[in-house]
Amino acid sequence: MSLPGAVDGERLGRRLEELGAVGRVVRGGVEGVCRLALSEEDRRGRDLVISWMREDGLEVRVDAVGNIFALEPGREGEIPVMAGSHIDSVDGAGKYDGCYGVLAALEALRAIRHEGGARRRPLAVGVFTNEEGVRYTPDMLGSLVHAGGMTPEEARNLRGFDGTVVGEELDRMGYSGDFPCGSLIPAAYVELHVEQGPVLFREGTPLGVVEVVTGISWQEFEISGTANHAGTTPMEGRRDAAVAAARVILFVRDLAREMGGAARATVGMLRLEPGGVNVVPDRALFTVDLRHSDARALEEIEEKVAAFGEDVARQERVAVERRSLARFDPVPFDPGVMEAIRRAVADLGMASRPMISGAGHDAQMMARICPAAMIFVPSRDGISHNPREYTPPEDLERGARVLRRTLEILAERD
Repeated sequence: MSLPGAVDGERLGRRLEELGAVGRVVRGGVEGVCRLALSEEDRRGRDLVISWMREDGLEVRVDAVGNIFALEPGREGEIPVMAGSHIDSVDGAGKYDGCYGVLAALEALRAIRHEGGARRRPLAVGVFTNEEGVRYTPDMLGSLVHAGGMTPEEARNLRGFDGTVVGEELDRMGYSGDFPCGSLIPAAYVELHVEQGPVLFREGTPLGVVEVVTGISWQEFEISGTANHAGTTPMEGRRDAAVAAARVILFVRDLAREMGGAARATVGMLRLEPGGVNVVPDRALFTVDLRHSDARALEEIEEKVAAFGEDVARQERVAVERRSLARFDPVPFDPGVMEAIRRAVADLGMASRPMISGAGHDAQMMARICPAAMIFVPSRDGISHNPREYTPPEDLERGARVLRRTLEILAERD
């Protein structure tokens, strides 16, 4: 008889390494992963994960936006408890972000089913499309559709930053499934994830119980000025789009610092045109990522950034347009699911602390339709979205054991 919560940590580690090899790239001399949503690398990763689902004896279903669900055979009509995450990545990711939650869920289901204990509810694993939002916005697209926040048709018609269309890419990959979108509403949803921040690592705490996911506002700024000769145009006569962009970029950084606490502000994409070394730019296009765990504070940041953009437009004599790419309010998680996680931690003789997630996750979309919560394990030095992302095997196994025990507890509830 295995120990309560026991899982095969070696198999989990092997699968993480094998999936991490799909889309392998080198960034800064370190091997990482580039498996953008609906890319060829994503297709290969999906194929691999589905092969493991079938190897573990699960039935696989795919919906119209490419979400993948693995179900216990013969129990499709019953309401399951679900765990899961995503396998798409940013460009130059580590091996753990998202993938750990999917593969640990498979390992947990395998362990529970192997022991064959009686349960009220079946179990399922979900793998959601385009969680990262690198190629298509909004991020968390698959779980958003599953939760009813966007229709499948709207999602399939989205055009990406590279000009591709979601539905066309799904068709090309063979991942336009016939499982009805949103038809599988779980009794509860649990997502296991690496923290992607430094708190657990610095404190030496092995586990985090996530109480709330931060609110996120993604915006795109387009600044239009006048292109002119860099040598002959007087400084006082310029309508320089780059200077205006720089002022906004510094403002959002300083604003987040001033507000402190859970405030975050990032400019992750910037393009200047026409792009000549001796030409004053007439166009600047950049993104602004604003985050806060308090809904009113997030609105305040947005309002201040918008007002500053208008001031810059007047002062620099440029036109400033601002477009919303995606926006999600902060999401508090379900007390009952959090209590199940804390009970699992106690049952296994471990320790945890409450957490706020500064990153968006599929769990916040699932929280719209069912009780949901998250479990964190440490990230070394708080590094993520980087090839140096790392969580030791013992922490990975510990998190999977807690996930397994949590699913057992939730599956016994009415």
